[in-house]
Amino acid sequence: MKPVETLDRQDLTPALSPPTPLQEFWRGFAANRGALAALLVFSLIALASLLAPWLAPHSPIEQFRNHMLQAPVWAEGGSRQFLLGTDELGRDMLSRLLHGGRVSLGIGLASVLLSLLPGVLLGLLAAFYQKLASPLIMRVMDIMLALPGLLLAICVITVLGPGLINTVIAIAIGALPGYTRLTRAAALAEINKDYVTASRVAGAGTLRLMFVAVLPNCMAPLIVNASLSFSSAILETAGLGFLGLGVQAPTPEWGTMLSAARDYIQRAPWVVTLPGLTILITVLSINLMGDGLRDALDPKLKKI
Repeated sequence: MKPVETLDRQDLTPALSPPTPLQEFWRGFAANRGALAALLVFSLIALASLLAPWLAPHSPIEQFRNHMLQAPVWAEGGSRQFLLGTDELGRDMLSRLLHGGRVSLGIGLASVLLSLLPGVLLGLLAAFYQKLASPLIMRVMDIMLALPGLLLAICVITVLGPGLINTVIAIAIGALPGYTRLTRAAALAEINKDYVTASRVAGAGTLRLMFVAVLPNCMAPLIVNASLSFSSAILETAGLGFLGLGVQAPTPEWGTMLSAARDYIQRAPWVVTLPGLTILITVLSINLMGDGLRDALDPKLKKI
């Protein structure tokens, strides 16, 4: 009898391809249940704000004089015409919250980008030119850090004047030192590594070393910081609006809505509670997503 040929067990198992960086990132992010739930909540808020012109039942500045301070639909005296009630001028709260999300989230995103890009550039310059640019740049950043972010934003608003664009500029200036210092610290940790030395020996110029070799390896802490700065920008926008220095009426914005409704907190608590809860849920979801990004991007925190 011929011997039965046996197949190697390894031949029967298909070769498993290693996970892609995107799959590794998603696996690390999804391991944080809170971050995953926060992503869903924030996605719903952002989508509702983006589709506000189509989802809002009324114009955010339209006044219904016969329905001023009308209660929400679940309370006594509520109506299906105004699901979340109306404010002190008879404007629909749901419509103003949806359109206010466009303003608040837009200011947060614009201020993050406006501070991230120059902050990264200044941080790289300070890391690569430690004798010339670093002392000047870092001393200016230290002076800016001497003032809290909101107080610095108030000073800028006082000079430029209140308004939508000036609010973005003021918040971006306040967040600039954080990105600069973080980029410089991350770049200094990468400059002396072997791959940078090899690129320099191969003839790579300074700009190529900055933006091709070093910057991609500094993006993880910058992304996490940007997500947390996004929530801080929303809070500062609301704070400036509450003080009357941010977005001006009748443009709907969550902080401005709080400021206008503070005199009616006992008579009509929903005009204060609803914008406050919206700010709370949005900022909390962004912070939880920042924790998930940190877990997914930091190799020291990845579970083996």
